[in-house]
Amino acid sequence: MSTPRPRIRLSATDISAGEVIDVRTLISHTMETGNRRDGDGNLVPRNIIHTFRAEYDGEVVFEAAMEPAISANPYMQFNVAPRRSGTLRLIWLTDDGLEITAEEAITVS
Repeated sequence: MSTPRPRIRLSATDISAGEVIDVRTLISHTMETGNRRDGDGNLVPRNIIHTFRAEYDGEVVFEAAMEPAISANPYMQFNVAPRRSGTLRLIWLTDDGLEITAEEAITVS
Protein backbone atom coordinates (compact mmCIF):
# COMPACT_ATOMS: atom_id res chain seq x y z
CA MET A 1 0.00 0.00 0.00
CA SER A 2 1.29 3.46 -0.84
CA THR A 3 1.58 6.17 1.79
CA PRO A 4 -1.87 7.67 2.44
CA ARG A 5 -2.33 11.29 1.36
CA PRO A 6 -4.39 13.41 3.76
CA ARG A 7 -6.53 16.31 2.64
CA ILE A 8 -7.12 19.40 4.81
CA ARG A 9 -9.76 22.10 4.42
CA LEU A 10 -10.18 25.17 6.62
CA SER A 11 -13.54 26.96 6.85
CA ALA A 12 -11.84 30.36 6.42
CA THR A 13 -8.62 31.81 5.06
CA ASP A 14 -9.05 35.37 6.35
CA ILE A 15 -8.90 34.73 10.10
CA SER A 16 -9.04 37.19 13.00
CA ALA A 17 -7.27 36.45 16.29
CA GLY A 18 -9.41 34.11 18.40
CA GLU A 19 -11.91 33.42 15.59
CA VAL A 20 -13.19 29.84 15.67
CA ILE A 21 -12.58 27.99 12.42
CA ASP A 22 -13.54 24.48 11.32
CA VAL A 23 -10.78 22.11 10.29
CA ARG A 24 -11.87 19.18 8.13
CA THR A 25 -9.57 16.38 7.09
CA LEU A 26 -9.89 13.14 5.18
CA ILE A 27 -7.24 10.46 4.76
CA SER A 28 -7.27 7.43 2.47
CA HIS A 29 -6.64 4.29 4.52
CA THR A 30 -8.18 0.79 4.27
CA MET A 31 -8.46 0.33 8.06
CA GLU A 32 -8.07 -3.48 8.27
CA THR A 33 -9.92 -4.63 11.41
CA GLY A 34 -8.10 -7.95 11.85
CA ASN A 35 -11.41 -9.84 11.48
CA ARG A 36 -11.36 -10.39 7.71
CA ARG A 37 -9.91 -13.52 6.11
CA ASP A 38 -7.89 -13.71 2.90
CA GLY A 39 -8.48 -16.20 0.05
CA ASP A 40 -6.63 -18.95 1.97
CA GLY A 41 -8.70 -18.48 5.14
CA ASN A 42 -5.97 -16.69 7.09
CA LEU A 43 -6.79 -13.61 9.13
CA VAL A 44 -5.61 -10.36 7.55
CA PRO A 45 -3.57 -8.57 10.24
CA ARG A 46 -5.16 -5.57 11.89
CA ASN A 47 -3.88 -2.25 10.56
CA ILE A 48 -5.89 0.78 11.57
CA ILE A 49 -5.15 4.40 12.28
CA HIS A 50 -5.30 4.18 16.07
CA THR A 51 -4.49 7.81 16.95
CA PHE A 52 -5.19 11.17 15.35
CA ARG A 53 -3.64 14.33 16.81
CA ALA A 54 -3.71 17.98 15.78
CA GLU A 55 -1.06 20.39 17.03
CA TYR A 56 -0.91 24.15 16.61
CA ASP A 57 2.66 25.41 16.95
CA GLY A 58 3.54 22.32 19.01
CA GLU A 59 0.52 22.49 21.33
CA VAL A 60 -2.05 19.67 21.08
CA VAL A 61 -5.44 21.19 20.19
CA PHE A 62 -7.33 17.98 19.35
CA GLU A 63 -6.70 14.27 19.83
CA ALA A 64 -8.76 11.15 19.15
CA ALA A 65 -8.21 7.43 19.76
CA MET A 66 -9.74 5.17 17.11
CA GLU A 67 -10.85 1.55 17.29
CA PRO A 68 -11.37 -1.09 14.57
CA ALA A 69 -15.01 -0.02 14.09
CA ILE A 70 -13.91 3.28 12.50
CA SER A 71 -14.64 3.42 8.79
CA ALA A 72 -12.07 3.23 6.03
CA ASN A 73 -10.84 6.63 4.85
CA PRO A 74 -11.59 8.37 8.16
CA TYR A 75 -12.94 11.92 8.12
CA MET A 76 -12.34 14.20 11.10
CA GLN A 77 -13.75 17.64 11.86
CA PHE A 78 -12.86 19.86 14.80
CA ASN A 79 -12.61 23.56 15.74
CA VAL A 80 -9.56 25.70 16.42
CA ALA A 81 -9.39 29.34 17.56
CA PRO A 82 -5.87 30.52 16.67
CA ARG A 83 -4.72 33.68 18.47
CA ARG A 84 -1.62 34.13 16.29
CA SER A 85 -0.29 32.95 12.95
CA GLY A 86 1.27 29.51 13.03
CA THR A 87 1.32 25.99 11.66
CA LEU A 88 -1.38 23.39 12.14
CA ARG A 89 0.19 19.93 12.08
CA LEU A 90 -2.02 16.85 11.74
CA ILE A 91 -0.64 13.44 12.71
CA TRP A 92 -2.10 9.98 12.08
CA LEU A 93 -0.49 6.92 13.76
CA THR A 94 -1.11 3.41 12.39
CA ASP A 95 -0.77 -0.09 13.85
CA ASP A 96 2.10 -0.90 11.48
CA GLY A 97 4.18 1.99 12.85
CA LEU A 98 3.51 4.47 10.06
CA GLU A 99 3.25 8.15 11.07
CA ILE A 100 1.47 10.25 8.47
CA THR A 101 1.71 14.01 8.84
CA ALA A 102 0.32 17.03 7.05
CA GLU A 103 0.79 20.72 7.76
CA GLU A 104 -1.23 23.82 6.99
CA ALA A 105 -0.02 27.36 7.59
CA ILE A 106 -2.60 29.60 9.23
CA THR A 107 -2.28 33.37 8.95
CA VAL A 108 -4.09 35.47 11.55
CA SER A 109 -4.74 39.13 10.78
